[in-house]
Amino acid sequence: QVQLVESGGGLVQAGDSLRLSCVASGRTFSSLDMAWFRQAPGKEREFVALIRRFGSSTYYVDSVKGRFTISRDNAKNMVYLQMNSLKPDDTAVYYCAATGGFGSLYADNYDFWGQGTQVTVSS
Repeated sequence: QVQLVESGGGLVQAGDSLRLSCVASGRTFSSLDMAWFRQAPGKEREFVALIRRFGSSTYYVDSVKGRFTISRDNAKNMVYLQMNSLKPDDTAVYYCAATGGFGSLYADNYDFWGQGTQVTVSS
């Protein structure tokens, strides 16, 4: 089992930045592909970013490319999502997800999820 706890959400204005953090426990962190998803009210959960277990590769949904950066610190069991130039459309609950298999942009690929952290961007 893997436990994931997100933090760092909040209420910001358009153009501001936030950094989300997710701490993992219960399994060797470097054995996990890690991802961030988000879910806005009335919408399905959406892939945001993925980082492979040793940080060698990252992937992003087109809408956040150039604004968001996913990173990880395997020594601290942490994954981060640096979000810059935030827009009202980024408003959602952001979830950290983990898999011991091969991560992808599909939520069904992930075995473990955090409780989510709310990000609200006002215009």
